[in-house]
Amino acid sequence: MGVHGLTTFVEEKRNLLQDVKFRDSRLVIDGCSLYFRLYFNQRLDQQHGGDYDGFAGLLTQFFSALATCNIQPYVVLDGGIDPSDKKFPTLRQRLQSKIKEADSLSRGRNGSVLPILTRDVFIQVLIQRGVPLVQCPAEADWEIACLARQWNCPVLTNDSDFYIFDLPGGYLPLNFFHWTNLTGKASARYISARCYTTNGLCRWFGGMNKDLLPLCAVLAGNDYGTPKAAEKILDLLDGSASGRGGGRGRAPTSRIEGFLLWLSSFSNSAEALKEVSMLMGEDGGNRGQTGGLSSQLWAGMQEYHIATQSLLARWFAEGKAAPRGQTSWLPGCLSLAAAQGLLAPLVVDAAVMHRVLLMPQVENSRLASSHGCAGAIRQAIYGILLQRGQDVQGRDGRAQENVSRGMRGGRGGRGGRGRGGVQVGFLPAQQGAATESVPGCRAPICVEEYDRMDLNLRKINVEAHPPRTPLLLGTLGQAPVEVRLGVLLEVLSLKESVLAAVPLHLRLAVAVTAFWLREAKPTPSKPQLQALVLGMVYGELSMGNQQPGATRYQHTVPQPNWAAERSACAGLDRQRVRPGERRGFDVGVAHAFSQWQACLWAALCLNQLLLRPLPEPHLSWLYSGTLVHGLLGYLKGGRAAESLLVADSMSGPLYSSLLDTVRSCSSKTHPPSSAAGRGKRGGGRGRRGRGRGGRGRGTEDINNRFALLMSDEESDF
Repeated sequence: MGVHGLTTFVEEKRNLLQDVKFRDSRLVIDGCSLYFRLYFNQRLDQQHGGDYDGFAGLLTQFFSALATCNIQPYVVLDGGIDPSDKKFPTLRQRLQSKIKEADSLSRGRNGSVLPILTRDVFIQVLIQRGVPLVQCPAEADWEIACLARQWNCPVLTNDSDFYIFDLPGGYLPLNFFHWTNLTGKASARYISARCYTTNGLCRWFGGMNKDLLPLCAVLAGNDYGTPKAAEKILDLLDGSASGRGGGRGRAPTSRIEGFLLWLSSFSNSAEALKEVSMLMGEDGGNRGQTGGLSSQLWAGMQEYHIATQSLLARWFAEGKAAPRGQTSWLPGCLSLAAAQGLLAPLVVDAAVMHRVLLMPQVENSRLASSHGCAGAIRQAIYGILLQRGQDVQGRDGRAQENVSRGMRGGRGGRGGRGRGGVQVGFLPAQQGAATESVPGCRAPICVEEYDRMDLNLRKINVEAHPPRTPLLLGTLGQAPVEVRLGVLLEVLSLKESVLAAVPLHLRLAVAVTAFWLREAKPTPSKPQLQALVLGMVYGELSMGNQQPGATRYQHTVPQPNWAAERSACAGLDRQRVRPGERRGFDVGVAHAFSQWQACLWAALCLNQLLLRPLPEPHLSWLYSGTLVHGLLGYLKGGRAAESLLVADSMSGPLYSSLLDTVRSCSSKTHPPSSAAGRGKRGGGRGRRGRGRGGRGRGTEDINNRFALLMSDEESDF
């Protein structure tokens, strides 16, 4: 992330980072940087699909530490893909790298792959704790910097772009933010940290002009690349730095220091750009020249120019989005949900770009990507988003012109910084991003999916398939919840009555599990299903033990025996795969559970698009990879799942209820859903698409929830 080589340079120069005792302050947090850093730094599980319970606990500790020090966090998240496409080559490269790292992890080697539901767990924890957050339309760096400058408070991140932004409150690198070791008296606790300001860097280089730092970033290269002709100028600069007197008595020890030494010899950026033009043989060095290198560099520099007023300040003060963007393509209810972090970037990307990037998981790279299992769900998402009439197409054409002119938020340059505040709507797809139907033609509407094929990243054109139930995107907010729920269940191929015995917050997870049983290839085994359900039971017991009076259990067990619940929870937890334990890793099992997570992730996106007709499950308690893999090992050893359940505990009735419900709605002997017969993913490989002949629906409706939960019968599946 950020400017190439700049983090290493700053961290090696001890005087550029000042020790601070941080407390009693606002703090603007780069949310994506935080959850990446916390997950990987604490060595949480990656190989088994993630330990979301451990991650949620870590987040709770982090925000509790901030509260102890009277630090008020404001979390800003990246949103969808940058509509300007300037960063897309970098995103493709990263995705390809993650495919290789996921394969490495599957073979017991090193790698760093973030489990697929980590971001969703992060957002759920923030909402549960009441931490203010906002999701920007695209990349959030510029908005973060603008807000921190207005509030005169620091930014917490690990993105080296923030060594370039001029922030009076400074930049606190996560590497040096020691939140686990609070110090000071009880009434004045603080976090030891190190703070960077551009003033310190410029003093290091003899009082250089801060306006030259953006030019250094563009020349050195960042996530948005470097102008092609800049490669030539880099060699010329290396040879000319000493001639310009940029040495200031010392030789550079790195490329980035060489740039800074050279730039420090100029009084302003105009002089530096003129020198660049002369070195490149450009006539006159006029930065306004269209297509000239100096013009490209100048445009890149503007991405680090901060406006004095942040529209995010209004969002955090009033909970309202900025007024601009009200007439954009997504309806207001979805735009608001996106800003609240309640609409997945996949949905935004499909609507805006007709393009989505599917995150690699640890799985069997010789088999088709685990995301193929959830293809029908994503096709339904695309169908709801992209069904259009001629009037919509006309409006989209006008908005398309705005995209091509770089008019996001009324500013030029790189749109991906999220400039212009919290856009309450998003612009439609760029030209060429998808194949759309036009008047008089029947060409399918497609979305580009970037997914794994073997060990390579491939683009697949996937047809959009709206569900049978009529549902217009423009009036989605007015659609009754029964209609929206009907669409969700239609796509997942089951009836609402089948879920009657399931606690409300688990219904989506149970429906997804039934969908996974029908769609996964190879077909999941009985022990794999049992391990998943036991994992859900463990999560329910854990939540109940943490909150003994929680009302969500009153419909299940009127008078819980908490001693029995704790005993059952401990017994299940003992089966967890522990770090360093010499249990064989089964990549086939990992592939099966990765397909389940892919289905759950896609279903969460669909549920959010439909304005959450079903409540989201508590993800941190729904799946723990090391636990589920460990439970499967226990079951494959020939022991019964029931042996892990405790008498007088809710564990037995809940396990039976969930398992019976999954079985009843995963049978393949019933009529297919709307997803059936959709065929292959358009333009893609044959093995990824499947005819979906017999999607089953349970034939028995469970009417007496309490009677079923208290039954002593056990499932045979």
